[in-house]
Amino acid sequence: MTALDVQRLLGKAALTHWSSLPRDVQELLFDAAVPGEGPDRTAMATILHDQHPKTAHPPKPTALA
Repeated sequence: MTALDVQRLLGKAALTHWSSLPRDVQELLFDAAVPGEGPDRTAMATILHDQHPKTAHPPKPTALA
């Protein structure tokens, strides 16, 4: 087994359990995977939110209550 195999398997495991991970762990893994700003970060966030709706941010209110 190579280091790349370990990375791939750990990544797969993290994705499998993503929505059950505590939010702070999700953020820690996300920041380690795509530090800083940029298109990769946006693309990864979009994919995670699409595949794991529980992790999506709640919709913004349209009017003040």
